[in-house]
Amino acid sequence: MKVLVIGSGGREHALVWKLLQSPRVDKVYCAPGNAGISEIAECIDIKTDDVEALLDFVKYNWIDLTVVGPEVPLTAGVVDAFIKEERRIFGPDKKGARLEGSKVFAKDFMRKYGIPTAEYKTFTSYLRAEEYVRLKGVPIVIKADGLAAGKGVIVAETFDEAREALKMIMKDRAFGDAGRKVLIEKCLQGEEASFMILTDSKTVVPLATSQDHKRIFDGDKGPNTGGMGAYSPAPVVTEGLEKDIMKKIVAPMMKGLKKERIDYRGVIYVGVMVCDGKPYVLEFNVRFGDPEAQPILARLDSDFFDLLKATAEGRLKEVKVSWRDEAAVCVVISSKGYPGPYEKGKTIKGLASFKNDKDVVVFHAGTSIHKGKIVTAGGRVLGVTALGKDIETAKDNAYAAIEKIHFDGMHYRKDIADKAIKKN
Repeated sequence: MKVLVIGSGGREHALVWKLLQSPRVDKVYCAPGNAGISEIAECIDIKTDDVEALLDFVKYNWIDLTVVGPEVPLTAGVVDAFIKEERRIFGPDKKGARLEGSKVFAKDFMRKYGIPTAEYKTFTSYLRAEEYVRLKGVPIVIKADGLAAGKGVIVAETFDEAREALKMIMKDRAFGDAGRKVLIEKCLQGEEASFMILTDSKTVVPLATSQDHKRIFDGDKGPNTGGMGAYSPAPVVTEGLEKDIMKKIVAPMMKGLKKERIDYRGVIYVGVMVCDGKPYVLEFNVRFGDPEAQPILARLDSDFFDLLKATAEGRLKEVKVSWRDEAAVCVVISSKGYPGPYEKGKTIKGLASFKNDKDVVVFHAGTSIHKGKIVTAGGRVLGVTALGKDIETAKDNAYAAIEKIHFDGMHYRKDIADKAIKKN
């Protein structure tokens, strides 16, 4: 079987890596891929949102399954185009992708189907939005409606921060058209968790639990990022809480998808805030989390290709999912300046140390090859992912691996998974 993975980040490297472990997969292509992916798969120079070129490649190369990594091609309608041409693809269609493509649509969907979430209001007027913040007080959460690469959510602790966030989104258009509308919501206090499910619209299969670290600095300080690290399993999601999430969030969500006539065949990521033991939805994503996919896929013991193919074909109930007992921790190494303007082209040293390490995998997120050397090419550069008998051991293994890696200006958090270790 031949597979095409669309994307170029750490998540896509993890997807390619896991797919290649299936005895049924003969070859994996990745469009456009990165330096790390090119070592194990064939990278194709096609942009993730060039739907026509992607479809042509699939037709002419007899690809059996296409797996969409990032959200942009999903919201651009890549799945709709593939289905029209009867090509097998994993991911939701354009209608389903609106759960992530529009935060306003997602919140309205939650309200309509009784899914617990924070109180909110939407605005297209800067003055009215500012007035609402004055009325509600701080802390408060301000979100750009559209896609903003994980950076369109600002938790404002003061009125000045809220006003600056509104100005940046609505007036300066820092996120372009994504900021035409803003969503302002109550700031929920609690602990976050990432809860992902696979679904073919009929069957739901929950994946292993995980927890992300959004802020750039230790102690959850500084601006939001695409994610600075993750671990699995997440102790905050107890057996009881998982039942609650399935009953109060996933069940009404699936009912809503059916009523809206959305034939959803892919993964749904539920960003959960646990407040006083109860789950509330912060956001929906329509693809695997990044970096959550890295530790989750490191723990997956089932054939990943079979899982994705069965989902795309509406046969998910036929496949059983099993997990390794070990825990996994992923620590993201970023470029100097990220999540703001960052440096590129820095030579990365030490990557050869992990070629034969069964407990450590270094997933490339933003890398390229220049004059035969692997160099930095993105804000998030690497995701060092390690297994261990428990979360503490996995964390120690990940940080020991990081000590062998170097590039100028590299930055990473030192406290990934500390919350989980304290709980144990």
